[in-house]
Amino acid sequence: MNRGWSFFVVGLVAGVLLTTIGFSIMSRGGTGAATGSSDRIVLRMAHGLDESHPVHLAMVHMKHSVAEKSGGMVQIEIFASGQLGGETECIEQLQRGVLALTKVSTAPLESFVPEMAVFGVPYAFEDSGHYWRVLEGDLGRELLEKPIARGLRGLCYYDAGSRSFYTRDRAVHSPDDLRGLNIRVQESRTAMDMIQALGASPVTVPWGELYTALQQGMVDGAENNPPSVLSSGHYEVSRYFSLNEHTMVPDIVLISESVWQGLPRHVQQWIREAAEESSIEQRRIWREMTEESLSRIEARGVTIIRPDKQPFIERVQPMHQRYVDTPVGALLDRIREMAP
Repeated sequence: MNRGWSFFVVGLVAGVLLTTIGFSIMSRGGTGAATGSSDRIVLRMAHGLDESHPVHLAMVHMKHSVAEKSGGMVQIEIFASGQLGGETECIEQLQRGVLALTKVSTAPLESFVPEMAVFGVPYAFEDSGHYWRVLEGDLGRELLEKPIARGLRGLCYYDAGSRSFYTRDRAVHSPDDLRGLNIRVQESRTAMDMIQALGASPVTVPWGELYTALQQGMVDGAENNPPSVLSSGHYEVSRYFSLNEHTMVPDIVLISESVWQGLPRHVQQWIREAAEESSIEQRRIWREMTEESLSRIEARGVTIIRPDKQPFIERVQPMHQRYVDTPVGALLDRIREMAP
C-alpha cells in the first residue's frame, strides 16, 4: 500500500469513528434521559398544561434552579401543552427512559401504583391544612417512593387544590342535581366510582379534547380546580361552577428511575433540592391564582355556587366502607389519625 493511500484509509476510519461517536451522543440526547457530553446533562420534562399554569411556572423555577446549582451543567428542557403526550403516555415514556421528568396527577398513576387511589377517595381530607400535613409527613414521603418498583420516582408534590364540578346547563347544589348527567373524569377507577356514587355517569375524555366535548354536549360537565378551568377556557362553555370540593388530588413530579440511577449523586441532590424549591413556589403561585381564577371566571358570567357539602359527604360514605380491610383503607385510617 502506498503512503498516500495509507493516509486516506486512516483518515476514512477516523472519520467514521468520529461520526459514529457524534451520532451516539446526539441520539442519546434525543431520548430526553440524562445525556449529553461529559460536562453537560440535558433532561427532557413534559406535561399537559399550558404555559400560564402554575405547574408550568413551577417547572420553569425548577429549571432555573437546577441550572444555577450546577453552573449550567444540568439543563432541563420543558415541553408543555401535551406536546409529548398525555399523562399516561408520559408515565410510560419515563418507564422506558425516553423521557426524564413529568408532572402527573395521582389519578392516572393509580394504574401503576394502586395505593395512589387513596387521593381519589372523596372527602378523605378535612381541609387544606390536614392535606398538607399528610403530604409533608411520613405517609406522603412513603407514597413518593411507591412508584420506584414501576420505574418511577416521586420528587415532590404540587398543589392541585380541590376538585369541584362545573356544568354546561344545570346548576349543581346537591348530589341530586348530578343525576342523569354525563361528567368527564380522569382515567381513574376511583374517580369513576365517585361519580357513580353521586348519581352521574362518568365519561373519560382526554384533557385536550374536553373543551370540544363540553361545547358539543358530548359531556354535561367535568370536575377540576379553578386555575385549570380558567386556563383551559372551559368557563366559556360551562355556565355553572359548584365548589363542593370533593377531592384533593395532588400532582407529583416524577423522574424516570433508570435516568435517576444514571446520574451522579451530586446531580441527584441538585435535582431533589430544585424540585422541593419548585414545590414551595408552586404552592405560593397556586394560592394567588386560585383566588384570581375564581374572580375572573365569575366576571365572565359563570355562576359560582358554594353548596352545603354534607349531602355530598353522606352520599359517598359507601365508597369509604368498601375500602375497609384493604391497603387503601389502611392509608385512609392513617390520614384520619392526622386530622385536626
